Amino acid sequence: MSESANAPESRTSGASLRRTRAKGEPRFPDGPKADPAGSHFERRIRSFQPRRSRVTAGQADALQRLWPKWGLDIDGRTLDLVELFGNENPVVLEIGFGMGEATAEMATADPGTNVLAVDVHTPGQGNLLNLADQNGLSNVRVANGDAIILLREMLAPASLNGLRVYFPDPWPKKRHHKRRLIQPEFLTLVATRLRPGAIVHCATDWEPYAEQMLDVLTAHPDFENTRPDGGFAPRPGFRPLTRFEAQGLDKGHVVNDLLFRRVDQ
Repeated sequence: MSESANAPESRTSGASLRRTRAKGEPRFPDGPKADPAGSHFERRIRSFQPRRSRVTAGQADALQRLWPKWGLDIDGRTLDLVELFGNENPVVLEIGFGMGEATAEMATADPGTNVLAVDVHTPGQGNLLNLADQNGLSNVRVANGDAIILLREMLAPASLNGLRVYFPDPWPKKRHHKRRLIQPEFLTLVATRLRPGAIVHCATDWEPYAEQMLDVLTAHPDFENTRPDGGFAPRPGFRPLTRFEAQGLDKGHVVNDLLFRRVDQ
């Protein structure tokens, strides 16, 4: 039932989606929770900040209709990927999918691969659900919350066939570098959840961060560069050119891709 089913409507368009909520009432009663892992509070530097921006009527409708079917909150409970997707196809984890256009395009091009896409941006979550619905995608699931908790507490060892991190927050100020996602301890955790041969694919248009990614991945014993020269990779054809990326290229930004393989120890 819609959250506005028993509420008086506003005189503005989209009234049922934009009415004033009572204090304590959830924004999307059947959708993503505001703080799914609140009981797991810990003093840890996080690489993300929830962004507050307007949710369109279409995104809100997708969150209400599709979250119970294709969404999940990262709350620390063990996750069965076969049960989640309804099949035993390989699963790739994507951390930070923005508005989800590239995620949906890649899922459409590779229906035999399941994509577990994680973000904390509510409009993006709604947009990706909408795209999945419009394109008839059954291989996308949208996760809400902290990817570290997902990796550490909810996923089984060697359960993933890949990791995608496209255009993460570069945290450009030096005092914020510790917030960057791609760090040695993060890669150590990721390695426990990746099957041997799985690919970690990162992309960024912030060159200092690209250099750090290359250094950290190269130094980590659980990963090897797929490039024989040990450098950056050209953008592979399977990674779509996003609007965000195109805008950066128009401004003269240099985009670097990194593709590293999980080695079999």
